[in-house]
Amino acid sequence: MNRLFGLKLLIGLVLAYSSQFSVRAENTELLSEGGQKLLASYTATLDSLRAEIKAALPKVDSVKKDSYYSLHAKVGKLPKLPNPQELKMAPVTFAPGNPAYVEAQRNALIAAREVMKDAEVFLKGKEMHAKLAKCALLHTAAREMAVYASQGDEEKSHIEMLLNDEQLIIDVMELGGAYQNKYGQAIRNYKAVQKVSRNAVENDFYRLWALASSLEHPDGNYVREGEAMPDAFVNFYKNYEEASLKGELDPAFLGLSGWNCRFIFPFRSLDSMVWMRKVIRNYRPDLMRIGYQWRYCRITRTDIPYVMGVSRPVRPEMKLTRIQDYFLEGGICGPRAFTGRAATHAFGIPSRPAPQRGHAAISHWTPDGWVTVFGAHWTYNYFRGQCGLDFQLESSARMKTELYRQVHRANWIGDVYGEGIVARMQFGVGGGFWKSLAHYIKLAIVEDEKVKELESVGAEFAESTEAAESPNSDWSEEDGSPEQKKEVYPQVELTDADKTITTDANGVITIPVAACSKPESSKKVRFMKSFDEKFVQLHYALIGERPELRTYKLKLPKGGKYEFTANVTTVTVDRNFTMRVNRRNMYNIAIPYTSAEWMDTKPVVMELKEGSNKLQLTMKHPNKGLSIRSFTLKPVK
Repeated sequence: MNRLFGLKLLIGLVLAYSSQFSVRAENTELLSEGGQKLLASYTATLDSLRAEIKAALPKVDSVKKDSYYSLHAKVGKLPKLPNPQELKMAPVTFAPGNPAYVEAQRNALIAAREVMKDAEVFLKGKEMHAKLAKCALLHTAAREMAVYASQGDEEKSHIEMLLNDEQLIIDVMELGGAYQNKYGQAIRNYKAVQKVSRNAVENDFYRLWALASSLEHPDGNYVREGEAMPDAFVNFYKNYEEASLKGELDPAFLGLSGWNCRFIFPFRSLDSMVWMRKVIRNYRPDLMRIGYQWRYCRITRTDIPYVMGVSRPVRPEMKLTRIQDYFLEGGICGPRAFTGRAATHAFGIPSRPAPQRGHAAISHWTPDGWVTVFGAHWTYNYFRGQCGLDFQLESSARMKTELYRQVHRANWIGDVYGEGIVARMQFGVGGGFWKSLAHYIKLAIVEDEKVKELESVGAEFAESTEAAESPNSDWSEEDGSPEQKKEVYPQVELTDADKTITTDANGVITIPVAACSKPESSKKVRFMKSFDEKFVQLHYALIGERPELRTYKLKLPKGGKYEFTANVTTVTVDRNFTMRVNRRNMYNIAIPYTSAEWMDTKPVVMELKEGSNKLQLTMKHPNKGLSIRSFTLKPVK
């Protein structure tokens, strides 16, 4: 009996997540009398739709149908691959790495294409599209909607709003449906957003984004203690919309498809996202300009070292968020993946967890498709009851929006007949005739349109015991070696203003950080434009033990004492840098924790001489990341 219960529980978990597929989630919640009447009404509508749709469906040659379905069935009958060495990443039976699976799937796809020809006119057409979508919705979630609507008039209005709006039903179902069939809660969130955002009503992108986010997060993506739902969700949306209108999100944001918009909001606090935007914009703006596979999320590689056994919080008296805390001492795969995902989310890049056996990784959107970062291939990750291969196929096929409508229609026809779904954790296994055909339509789209899969990145870095490395970590230059081969580094273009030391009427000297004798990026030191390109800043990276020097020369009409300050931004604590003056005096400059804001260091009095002076900046090991904008020397009266 216990084993049977365990099997039912496992099946329930696999089926629980309905997004992207029409699947009836198990719901044992008792219906009130009012709920039973609602369910009876929904069921009557469903039965009527089924009868009407069945009469209009295409006829498929029975020989082709039987041939295809028997070949598809062979995929699910493949013997399980052994794991004699007990590998952590065990061989996966239903995956491209298994030659037997590849052959079985290829044979089934060939047969499926013949079936597609018979159904092509209907699958590519628009006939009964709204009725198919509504039938799929009612088949999937009639009971869940009845339970929700029976709670009160307001809840009932949310369901009625959905069921009485054909275009809304189409949008909802084409966007992938509501997580766990919570359509009432999703529409509640959607309506709440539309009350506060005119864009979410009138602008098609913002409207679909609000709807897609509501479907993915019907219970909210992050709700603080004491915060009401859907207020928490609305606050997230308002913050991101404002950031979008100010141009603070990624340039590609406004071009995202509605389905990709499901994955914009994180499972982290809004405060963490606002802070992470500030970190990248102030502290590491160079990460805003690199290729999309590493854009933003490379902050993990540069600033979150792999450290085991860190006790959290590192500095409880500072009352930092967990994301801020990760920057203080680093962590293992979890904190690093969480940080990388937060960085992409903060700028509106769709991102998802990609957990693997005993390991945390992430996956995120790029203009060329989704990519897995800090982990192994899609074969080995999963999230919310969906294996990585299934998600990767769906995301690839959805890049061809018009063609993907055939997938929707095949899936919805499967709902007309009440078919079971293709297993989401066993790639391409099971499902009824039309549901399985939808799977092969996706395969055909990817194959015919030559949609390329992106290779995983950062897998070698996933559980590295090396310290976090800078973006220049692939360069092997040894600082100061006269025999070294000259490497070519990405260099920032400097203006005269970037390199000019100035003195105001009060004798205050301002030294731009790029006004040094060697304003060149290297393994440890990186010059970069600020996020708004109004000034140049220097970033001193964590990598390596060997320090680097940057020398600043200035002439003074007379000697004397000056208060030295540096304008800096940091995300770590308890460090300092050194200024050596005229090769004689050494001054330790305490670096404040600025929480990614720009801030001046505390004044340190220096003795400078008349004529030429030389100031040399360095940081000793162990160092942590530091970004500097300028230095100031103020005469001591």
